[in-house]
Amino acid sequence: MNGTDVRETVRERYAAAAQQVADGASCGAEAAEIPCCGPATTGGEEIVFGGALYGQDGAEAPEAAVAVSLGCGVPTAVADLHEGETVLDLGSGAGADVLISARRAGASGKAIGLDMTDEMLELARRNAVEAGVSNVEFVKGYIEEIPLADGSVDVVISNCVLNLSADKPTVFREIARVLKPGGRLAVSDVVADPDMDEATRASMQEWIGCIAGALTETEFHKQLVAAGFKEVEIRPTHRVHEHASAAIIRAHTPCGC
Repeated sequence: MNGTDVRETVRERYAAAAQQVADGASCGAEAAEIPCCGPATTGGEEIVFGGALYGQDGAEAPEAAVAVSLGCGVPTAVADLHEGETVLDLGSGAGADVLISARRAGASGKAIGLDMTDEMLELARRNAVEAGVSNVEFVKGYIEEIPLADGSVDVVISNCVLNLSADKPTVFREIARVLKPGGRLAVSDVVADPDMDEATRASMQEWIGCIAGALTETEFHKQLVAAGFKEVEIRPTHRVHEHASAAIIRAHTPCGC
């Protein structure tokens, strides 16, 4: 699997999920083929992804945006967002985390959603209008080539997206580039067990299902440090696969003091 193949396969499947919601269907049917879409079971054990994780945080975004969340956590719950901050959400999907961030950043702040999928961007913009939130911007682009200026954001969040990239070192360098000195990274993502088998690693179905592309905790820590991040914290939250867990990953860039 090369990076282009992975990216295009991911784009096609998430575009299909967005189109299904736009057509008035719920997260099921075709979308159920995408393991990052709502609860699923493997071996009788529940795997929790999606809007069910949001709880009270979900009240800060339209139900339609939360319901189509394909994530494995709630990054806005741990990002410690403040009024006046600029927040960037990588792989923003239907916009739930962007809209929650925008409300917490207030009128003096801003939330930016970055996604490569036209269908998701259209859905997110529609959700922003419905929510009456104006301090948001949705931008098309790749997380390996973030179309923002150096040092332009205070916080970067994402929800079960970084594992989908085939070039994570570049993603981490790009995140560090766009963050201001002392800026924060706070993401929900999947971390692989050290003994994940090669058959799982080689499966494109498991890749688009947020499993095969996941780094181990050790790999995550090493790559973030190599990109210049400090005080890396990785805290597993719940099992999502027999070979992987969801986790909260937090770190920051040097303050430049």
